[in-house]
Amino acid sequence: MGADLLPFITMVLVQVGFAGMNIISKLAMDSGMNPFVHVAYRQIFASMIIAPFAYFLERKTRPRMTPSIFFQIFLCSIFGVTMNQITYFIGLKNSTPTIACALSNLLPAVTFLLAVPFRLESVGMKSRVGQAKLMGTLVCVGGAMLLSFYHGPEIYIGESRIHWKYAETVGNINSTSSQGSHGSNFMLGPFLIIASSVSWAIWFILQARMGQEYPAPYSSSALMCLMASVQCVVIGLGFDHQSSAWSLSLPIRAVSAVYAGIVCSALSFCLMSWCIERKGPLYVSVFSPLLLVIVAVLSWALLREKIYVGTIVGSILIVMGLYGVLWGKKKEMEPIENIKETEEEKHGSKKDLELQLYGH
Repeated sequence: MGADLLPFITMVLVQVGFAGMNIISKLAMDSGMNPFVHVAYRQIFASMIIAPFAYFLERKTRPRMTPSIFFQIFLCSIFGVTMNQITYFIGLKNSTPTIACALSNLLPAVTFLLAVPFRLESVGMKSRVGQAKLMGTLVCVGGAMLLSFYHGPEIYIGESRIHWKYAETVGNINSTSSQGSHGSNFMLGPFLIIASSVSWAIWFILQARMGQEYPAPYSSSALMCLMASVQCVVIGLGFDHQSSAWSLSLPIRAVSAVYAGIVCSALSFCLMSWCIERKGPLYVSVFSPLLLVIVAVLSWALLREKIYVGTIVGSILIVMGLYGVLWGKKKEMEPIENIKETEEEKHGSKKDLELQLYGH
């Protein structure tokens, strides 16, 4: 039981950590922090934390770096970090944490759609597995469209008794300053978060190949974060080169940048890698809807975020579609896993026989 409980608690804590990032980052950007600056600082802090792990844990096992691998890591840094996080945080600034987390659950469906043309995934419409993956993808996309373009009536669930004075002040300032541009923000935010999922899915495809040629996750991640730091700083300076924009004198900006870099880039990577090693990638993916629930509760309690019918129905459809895709992928992988287990058992039996022969 302990072997199952520890990964469960770990993944719950990871989702709580990501939920905190969404809330704190939203407050930091509502206070005037540029999303480009936020992403740049996040990668700088992440690089500083991951680099020692890469040096001490992989110095004896790290493969030789080649120009081809270096270029693949460069592409991973563009799609997996720079484009992914810039579009996500600008989308978060122009929407709400709940909508951002709900649309992030599109990732498995988007990955499936992009992997099919590259023949990394098969559709197989005649099988239940293929039908589940396709229907799950369609339901996910339908939920995303509903959540993005339809609000509907507000669902009144009462007022939160938690009063965070700083959040209330920043929220009032932000709502006043954005009254004139609310219509454009309503469309821009969800669109950019969907673009973030597309960029993240492209990274999955690139990372799958790069991970086979360079099996040193800490080293590749440290290098990827370092490259992304340079990219984000250059882009950020292009959009805002004033020193005041890069200042972390406001506590919420400093906390947001450090928290995102350490907790959500460095620590979460290590924890999720540990869980994937013991339980597999599907186990980790199943916990992503939990983030939506935690963020929705925290947004209502701390940020006074309103819940609408479109948000609830769209989120439910996205989560249903997500589990449809995951169920299809699980069933698809079962024969492969059974073959591996059989081969391991045969290999183990052969070893036992050899030991018996040597013993005689």
